Amino acid sequence: MVDRKQSAGRDVTPTFEDRLTDVELPISVPTPSKPTVPGPLHGLRIVELANPFCAFAGKLLADAGADVIVVEPPEGSEQRWNGPFADDIDDEERSLSWWANNTSKRSAVADLETGPGRQFFRQLIATADVLLEAEPPGRLAELGVDYTDLTGLPMFNDESTSGEPMPGPPPINENLIHLAITPLGRRGGEVEATDLTVLARGGPLWSCGYDDHGLPPVRGGGNQGIKISAHFAVMSTMTALLARDDVGGQFVDISMVAAANVTTEFASYSWLAARQTVQRQTGRHAAPSPTEPTQVQCADGRYLNTGVPPRTPHEFGALRLWLEELGFEDEFALINLLDLGQEYELITLEMIREDPLAGEVFQAGRQAMAFVASKISAHEAFIGFQTRGIAAGVVWSIEETMSDPHFQERGFPTPVYQPEIDREVLHPGPPIRFTKSPMAIRNAAPRLGEHTSQIKTELDSLS
Repeated sequence: MVDRKQSAGRDVTPTFEDRLTDVELPISVPTPSKPTVPGPLHGLRIVELANPFCAFAGKLLADAGADVIVVEPPEGSEQRWNGPFADDIDDEERSLSWWANNTSKRSAVADLETGPGRQFFRQLIATADVLLEAEPPGRLAELGVDYTDLTGLPMFNDESTSGEPMPGPPPINENLIHLAITPLGRRGGEVEATDLTVLARGGPLWSCGYDDHGLPPVRGGGNQGIKISAHFAVMSTMTALLARDDVGGQFVDISMVAAANVTTEFASYSWLAARQTVQRQTGRHAAPSPTEPTQVQCADGRYLNTGVPPRTPHEFGALRLWLEELGFEDEFALINLLDLGQEYELITLEMIREDPLAGEVFQAGRQAMAFVASKISAHEAFIGFQTRGIAAGVVWSIEETMSDPHFQERGFPTPVYQPEIDREVLHPGPPIRFTKSPMAIRNAAPRLGEHTSQIKTELDSLS
């Protein structure tokens, strides 16, 4: 354990391993072993037209056990050339972006610009439950392989196919669920978009940044705009599959910008309901009016998010007692307000606005958390607050997250053998546990066209 009295100085710099081992953590659930049974979506076939906008959605469905066949052009998906690359060697089979977003899939090559390529694609669709794509509006129609071409059904409710013969080959799969991800929806027209422009146009970017509005907004890493629409795609796929027995197949139209907008927390609704514009703030929710800072620097120089400060008698009492245990109660000038906080049943936001004393007590709790954090290491503060029922979290780097005992215990860091470099690479595993049909990374992202022959053999056996 780190000596608490010594940790009051600013020279406390425990190693990361020290921070992870200075407090014993309980193991609540055994780490899952490698699955030996199919995942929850086993038996479903999903055909995915390779595109960075839908790759993560396909990965989630594949890790859940669906047979996801990513159809690539002969030159390969453009995502294969998105860096960085393993060992800094530019190669289509070493893209970390491709590896991260295409686990558990199979790859087949088909040139949709040619007759044989379209025929192979149509054969695949005949066996598919879902088509997942993010092509520019109009492209699939030009090739004769859009929803109406494949199913013989109208794409939207206000369209009618009565009285006119359907052009092209006869429909091949009336029960197909066709899910399209585009920046503005299929009827929004073809626009050029990136993750950055989706977040900017959809609204989240407005809320991300610092108290100093002289600084520009900041886009979070990890292609969050693309990930948002991917999660909506997965939820929509599940919903459409549940409805299929009643309504049959259908076209599902996802707007990336709209998906981003409905995840702006209360930014959109502050304007729609109250005509208030939220303002971005450092490390906390955007709000119409400034709120108190929540990020505090600990004795080891690391930062801690304090979240919601004490509001109940138990929380104020636990924080007061911890100050005593650390020997710092005489140094904290607002200790009496912590005592007063124990007399409130619950301090609500409405009370803070209407009762100045309640507001002072609330702020004293927040300041007490910052005071404690400034005296000890970030990890010790995190464990101390959490074991006392007070929300707090250390700002970990990505590599530290993968070493965190919680993630280790859940088996979240997943080693995946990458044949291209003949070694294992650590991936983030599925965040969801199924007790009887585990979700898991079952194989590395496929090499270009790795399964084309295998899939053609499967299709030939069905004809």
